Amino acid sequence: MKTLLDIDHIQLAAPKGCEPAARHFFGSLLGLEEIEKPELLRARGGCWFRVGPRQLHIGVEEDFRPATKAHPAFAVCDIEPLFRRLTEAEIPCKWDEARDGIRRFYVTDPWGNRLEFTEPTYAYLKPRQ
Repeated sequence: MKTLLDIDHIQLAAPKGCEPAARHFFGSLLGLEEIEKPELLRARGGCWFRVGPRQLHIGVEEDFRPATKAHPAFAVCDIEPLFRRLTEAEIPCKWDEARDGIRRFYVTDPWGNRLEFTEPTYAYLKPRQ
């Protein structure tokens, strides 16, 4: 029985007052388009962005603690310019070569959540037999 079809959105937790930093990091540096939150959810704080056909929700968490291991991985069509743009903005980036043939690096968002950026890996995936 195939029930799950895809991922609709990912939510990252952030502290109260995160919106300006979220707009700078995810909007200005990463180039994501901010999308309007439904009116009933606006009072909760945070902001939403479009990532291809998906959404990234930055949500306010009262007792916020960053996710330092769990992370989303964003597919990038050309990873070098993004790496340069982030390092030029003084965002620490760390290349990871643990998987042969896959170029990827890690950063943390303004609140310490781990993020991965990778050139598409779906071409390397093989269906289970």
